[in-house]
Amino acid sequence: TKKLQTDLFKDVEPGALPDTELLDLRVIKVRGYSADELEDMSRLVEQSLQDFNVIVEVTGVLPGPVITRFEMQPAAGVKVSRVSGLAKDLARSLSVTSVRIVEVIAGKSVIGLEIPNQEREMVSFRKGLESSKFIKAKSPLSLFLGKDIAGAPVVTDLAKMPHLLVAGTTGSGKSVAINTMIMSMLYKATPDQVRMIMIDPKMLELSVYEGIPHLLTPVVTDMKDAANALRWAVAEMERRYKLMSKVGVRNLAGFNKLVTDAANNGEPIKDPMYSYETELAEGESIPTLESLPNIVIVIDELADMMMIVGKKVEELIARLAQKARAAGIHLILATQRPSVDVLTGLIKANVPSRLSFQVSSRIDSRTVLDQGGAEYLLGNGDMLFMPSGTNIPMRAHGAFVDDHEVHHVVEFLKKTAPTNYLDEITHEYSESGDGSFVAGQEAVDSEMDDLYDQAVAFVTESRKASISSVQRRFKVGYNRAASMIEAMEMAGVVSPAEGSGSRQVLAPAPVKD
Repeated sequence: TKKLQTDLFKDVEPGALPDTELLDLRVIKVRGYSADELEDMSRLVEQSLQDFNVIVEVTGVLPGPVITRFEMQPAAGVKVSRVSGLAKDLARSLSVTSVRIVEVIAGKSVIGLEIPNQEREMVSFRKGLESSKFIKAKSPLSLFLGKDIAGAPVVTDLAKMPHLLVAGTTGSGKSVAINTMIMSMLYKATPDQVRMIMIDPKMLELSVYEGIPHLLTPVVTDMKDAANALRWAVAEMERRYKLMSKVGVRNLAGFNKLVTDAANNGEPIKDPMYSYETELAEGESIPTLESLPNIVIVIDELADMMMIVGKKVEELIARLAQKARAAGIHLILATQRPSVDVLTGLIKANVPSRLSFQVSSRIDSRTVLDQGGAEYLLGNGDMLFMPSGTNIPMRAHGAFVDDHEVHHVVEFLKKTAPTNYLDEITHEYSESGDGSFVAGQEAVDSEMDDLYDQAVAFVTESRKASISSVQRRFKVGYNRAASMIEAMEMAGVVSPAEGSGSRQVLAPAPVKD
């Protein structure tokens, strides 16, 4: 395998997707229950419940990689709540650590009883990526979460969620699950399709991805920078909405299709947000639209962020969760403290898809899933997944991805393309009257900007004082260019903006030696 991996690293095509050969092939045979053992256990389940005057008949058994589910038909007049109330007594009678009662199984009239297997099967991440279900998934935001109770791969689409809340205590498998989600997207999407902002207060979990071309900014570990990154995402969301309304499309997929089709027909669409007051230099033309990538924001510890930055972050997350779906911006929020002061009503109402690992109490389970059950999970990747639009969670077992596998993929991706960071993401923003955000002068001292002197020279030579010309000339974002022009205004280099938005250049051109 080592020789194969070194071969893979030799010649890397720009924009290539990683190969599954970079991952470990785990073949772990686990002895399951025999048919006779399952028959004996079925009788034992019936007898244990009969001891409490609850009559049921086991009608089916589904052995899986981590748990075995017994399907029980209750006798007439037996309430499901009576069976649920006996969960701990059943665990004792069957000599297992915990059992979980599934009160409703979609499409069936039976009750489920889930019992942990004596030996757990490790779910291979590589096998999941090589499964036909993941290969056939068209979306660049496809996520391989693990296997369901029957052993079938669980593949879901973040674009349809459109945001995901992940909760679980320390050691429950939450951080490994976030790694599998990020790795799934890295195997599916190029940087042109998906860009990421990673916020990691712990400074350990996501720093391994530093340097991959998908990142919009280096992994954010400072919480003030994290709040600024969310403000940038809100500003970008508003910008995308204005752009899409100008060209008459309803979502990012429609926008990208329109732009790509126009470019293929040899008639690229001119940027409708371009200011026509701006004079074009010789040889310059009005910029045309290019397709926009999806943006995924991963926050590894929401509780820490809420504690340090507080209420403002809650509002920013709510704004993104409410509106950002059509703009192609998606959130993955993770926390190990699923209490109501972290997962507030505002955040929960706007993040419909939930993924819960083992939690310490029924109250925490209700906070995350709005129902109990997560307190009976087994830990180490055992999860309940509740996609938006349903209130019946699905049990699944997370795939395991090791640190060295992540390192292999990151090293491969670093060779496919250089990083392309946007400096303005972590700059400070202030809120304007219309609810949008603009770069704050106090945060970005533009006269200290390393490009400021060059920008002044360019403006005074070309006699053009427009934000868009500075953007194009120095390949910087709108906010950085705007703050440099405003600094020039304060320094008397350019005049204040007139009614049409144009400015006069007041300073003379620099004297050439």
